[in-house]
Amino acid sequence: MRRVTFHLGLMVALLLGVLSPAHAFDTNARAAWVYDLTTNTVLLEKNAHEPMPPASMSKLMTINMLFEALRDGRVKLEDRFAVSSHAKSMEGSTMFLNEQDRPTVDELIKGMIVLSGNDACVAVAEGLAGTEAEFANKMNARAQALGMADSHFANASGWPDPNHRMSMHDLGILAVRLITDFPEYYPYFALTEFPYDGRSPDNRFNRNPLLKMNIGADGLKTGHTSEAGYGLVGSAVQNGRRIVFVISGLETEKARAEEAQRLADWAFREFIQKTVAKKGQKITDAPVWMGSVKSVGLVVGEDMTLLLPSLAQGSLKAEVRYNGPLNAPFAAGTKLADLVIDIPGHNPVTVPLVAEQDVAAGGFTTRVGTAFRQVSGRLIAELGS
Repeated sequence: MRRVTFHLGLMVALLLGVLSPAHAFDTNARAAWVYDLTTNTVLLEKNAHEPMPPASMSKLMTINMLFEALRDGRVKLEDRFAVSSHAKSMEGSTMFLNEQDRPTVDELIKGMIVLSGNDACVAVAEGLAGTEAEFANKMNARAQALGMADSHFANASGWPDPNHRMSMHDLGILAVRLITDFPEYYPYFALTEFPYDGRSPDNRFNRNPLLKMNIGADGLKTGHTSEAGYGLVGSAVQNGRRIVFVISGLETEKARAEEAQRLADWAFREFIQKTVAKKGQKITDAPVWMGSVKSVGLVVGEDMTLLLPSLAQGSLKAEVRYNGPLNAPFAAGTKLADLVIDIPGHNPVTVPLVAEQDVAAGGFTTRVGTAFRQVSGRLIAELGS
């Protein structure tokens, strides 16, 4: 593996000025995960992979299962689901459903998101899988398929259970999926109220405090139990950047709202999104083995956009890595190397580098000359020893 280490000063400084790590954020949450979705950058992790009681935040998995059923055509928004005695018996936050109701899928989505209805979750679980227990089994299988390794579900609603656990990272994965895979349904998360059938008019408002903060927030879900404390899965957009953040373990509803706003403000203000190299910009040259030319330019295949600390005290460092010399022939645009960029205080970023031009295999003279140099080098080494 060949490595060429250099400062990106000449390439980056003109675009960014000088950079330094962003101010560290010391969150009051017991666990947290903050992610810039626009650049796929993790900004903060605190106990992010520790399985914890997720409370109503785990309703996002039930919602995901229903969105998948809608996408696959198994159900439609106008379909009606039955309400069992088990669903009616659910305590905590509810839609106040009874066995005579036949709510539509559209109403149940609103009931789960806006009203955090435990009864709505059970109605969905039984409508999709027959029983809530079987639905939980399907949730677990789906979670594993989606890479949510720190999650285990015992029910559809997040009702306290020692076997019902999720990590902040897994909740973040789920939030990203709901935003990116279901854009047609994601606007449900921004609804501020849902007066289902005029029942309990004081209980029609969305509990998500972010929706009232004028910070570009449009989702997703709050949660609270005595064991879990107060938690929130949030997302917001400002100036074309979308962030996703998950917090848990706050002591009060007020503390949850304040911490969520602090996190969002920090994520948007302490980082800037910059294109540090344009498509086709050459980073370095690499030697070519048995080719029609001795070296080839390594260029950026697509515009290189990074999320970087907004305050400055030093330049970025980068390293080009490839197995070389590079074997000809290869075409322009072929991936030949990686540019690994070290961003102070954050995980390195890897950007693929591609061939600037077509390189054909060398002709007879090139092959003979290369073979001669190789043999000569061995003889000199042997004589020298």
